[in-house]
Amino acid sequence: MSTTTTPAAPVAATAPGRRLGPTRLALRQARLEIRQFMRSRESVVFTLGFPIIMVLIFASIFDEEIAPGVSYTQYFITGMIATGLLTVSFQNLGIWIPIERDRGVLKRYLGTPMPKWVWFAGKVLMVLVIGAAMTALLLAVSVILFDLNLPTDATSWLTFGWVCALGITACTLCGIAISSLARTARSGSAVVTPIALVLQFISGVFFVFTNLPSWMQQVAAIFPLKWMCQGLRAVFLPESFGADEPGGSFELTRVALVLAAWCVIGLVLCLTTFRWTTRRDG
Repeated sequence: MSTTTTPAAPVAATAPGRRLGPTRLALRQARLEIRQFMRSRESVVFTLGFPIIMVLIFASIFDEEIAPGVSYTQYFITGMIATGLLTVSFQNLGIWIPIERDRGVLKRYLGTPMPKWVWFAGKVLMVLVIGAAMTALLLAVSVILFDLNLPTDATSWLTFGWVCALGITACTLCGIAISSLARTARSGSAVVTPIALVLQFISGVFFVFTNLPSWMQQVAAIFPLKWMCQGLRAVFLPESFGADEPGGSFELTRVALVLAAWCVIGLVLCLTTFRWTTRRDG
């Protein structure tokens, strides 16, 4: 989904002789990015409301159990948490960054004395804050309306933390990298949205993953969303459900390795493909 708000300019310079440390620079840029996000009603509603709306719709349509003690709604909620993180990071960045590039915001940024990493830090921190807010809101609604059982032990919450952290990091880096494929501001949504939708359909978000064709499961296993969903199922579904997974268990070690590998892949792609200017600017 695209936004029509004016992209944020770089953090304003401070008074002569006064220098801000790296942490304060990053936090100031993050506040600017968050304010820009909140000014776009469409982005706020889509990012924060889409997972909840989808849960309400699918929970009203499907109310059967997919395994002993596991309702379809419980299964679907785990996928929507992963999808929400994908939307906040990969999809939103893949759409917003081309807009900023096309309007010359990134080019103007290069003309300021602000280090380049500050801009990236602001984007990453914004994604983390919005992602945390979206996840907390979705969990609250799921507990209140659908009796979602939250983890009761520290180990499960730890698993929840590292799955979300690795997943959103990988998706953020991939979102920054894929933004370079869009030639104009308008083409960002056309490039990113179909990829995000296809990944949702083949990664076990809308349907039970093992019910999908085997070739579809193999394709989904290449990308991080499938592993984010699987890791979150280990947190919110009974341990016995792991036997219904393709590998016969939740395979948390493999989940961690694949997500970590995508963090590395995303970082390499960012470093080698990211562009600050449009092709017409040279």
